[in-house]
Amino acid sequence: MTVATMTLSETLAVFAARTGYDDLPEDVVESVKMRVLDTLGICAAAAPLDTSRAARRWASDQGGNPQATAVGVPDKLPASLAAFVNGVLAHSLDYDDTHLPSVLHPSASVIPAALAAAEMHHTDGRTLIRGIAIGLEVCVRLGMAGYDEAAGNSTFFENGQHATSICGAMGGAVAAAIVAGAEHSIVDVLGVAASMASGIIESNRTGGTVKRIHCGWAAHAAVSAVELVRYGLTGPPTVLEGRFGFFQAWLHGNYTPSAITDGLGDNWCVPGIFFKPYPANHFTHAAVDAAAALRRSGIDLDSIDRLVLGVPAPNFPTIGDPIEVKRSPETGYMAQFSGPYAVVAGLLGGGGLEVGLDDYTDALARDPARRSLMQKVDVEIDAECTAIFPREFPATLTAHLSDGTTVTQKVLTTRGGPARPLSFDELNQKFRDNAQRTMNEADAEALTSACRDLDGHQDIGAVLQSMTRIDPI
Repeated sequence: MTVATMTLSETLAVFAARTGYDDLPEDVVESVKMRVLDTLGICAAAAPLDTSRAARRWASDQGGNPQATAVGVPDKLPASLAAFVNGVLAHSLDYDDTHLPSVLHPSASVIPAALAAAEMHHTDGRTLIRGIAIGLEVCVRLGMAGYDEAAGNSTFFENGQHATSICGAMGGAVAAAIVAGAEHSIVDVLGVAASMASGIIESNRTGGTVKRIHCGWAAHAAVSAVELVRYGLTGPPTVLEGRFGFFQAWLHGNYTPSAITDGLGDNWCVPGIFFKPYPANHFTHAAVDAAAALRRSGIDLDSIDRLVLGVPAPNFPTIGDPIEVKRSPETGYMAQFSGPYAVVAGLLGGGGLEVGLDDYTDALARDPARRSLMQKVDVEIDAECTAIFPREFPATLTAHLSDGTTVTQKVLTTRGGPARPLSFDELNQKFRDNAQRTMNEADAEALTSACRDLDGHQDIGAVLQSMTRIDPI
């Protein structure tokens, strides 16, 4: 079998088998450590949600062999169910990392799957890092294969499909196979996982909390696929490009194979996945930064007559329309999708790196002072920002002052992305803000240290032990 005759899943399997820990670039290893810390911090903060408790109770009621740690569950669960719980929590706050321009959230599926498999198979930290790195790479490349360059959008999303969980099941399955020592079976694992990959995003439009389980179900599918193959199930080698395969079923054959294969193993996507410094829709992040820059410049809020937020045209319907609603969010969740609220949050400052979870509450969304300031914010389409989108989510912010002068701040790159990366210490600020809600100081510090030195750990279960004490069921 030559490269020219290999199927796409065979190509990915060879990439996985040939890429050892020592082959990983240093920035990939560092990125994985940070993503594990970030994901666990989000899980800690999401643990008290009603949907998180529902996921834990459902998983615990299933019974089975104690194999892996689930956040907030005192006793270990079967690995697939632990992956489910942790995947649900990782995606429940809209705070998980994002790849652009595919708009995937890769870590929320891949990391819970890999952690569960690592505990089940007693894998060391180096192998865990290797599995996560390769799984994230596979997830992102499958997502990019479904990105329509001409349309500037993901074909998955155009079809109402949640690319995050669909591609996450596939990447998570590869990660879990590596961690389980089963990279020889990756072709079959992908073939089985493809029949379990799923997710539709209608809840983004008309409501419901089902989206919160998508990454959990993807992680569950990933671990299950590896175990089913271990018991003898097989999958088609042409599962990705075949006549009735993954891309035909999801995208009606409209995909770009070269996005999967070009530079595979040489040009890594993993370090370029954007961390989310703020717990809100990614389209609003540059607005927070622009407003914070105005605040730091010493602008007097009482002197502001009007604020104009310029955003890319594709972002406008999400964070600027209808403007009456965006200026008066009723809940913290609605505030996460409001351009005017992002501006006000940045102007007033808060926790985290500029703002944190405490700045997106129902009470603050309805706060009269904030609403008064939001009434001064207009959201407009900006040509310069539109030209930069979607590889960045830029914004401009112009303050019209009572003395007739104007002050403008432009934020043309997205904080947490390759152009403005976060250091481990900066990301740790976000982790600590999340973790302090449900973890004690000693446990949070120990988890930070464990993730920083993840490649030196032999027992992943010991790393995760403190997570069982979080908001128990």
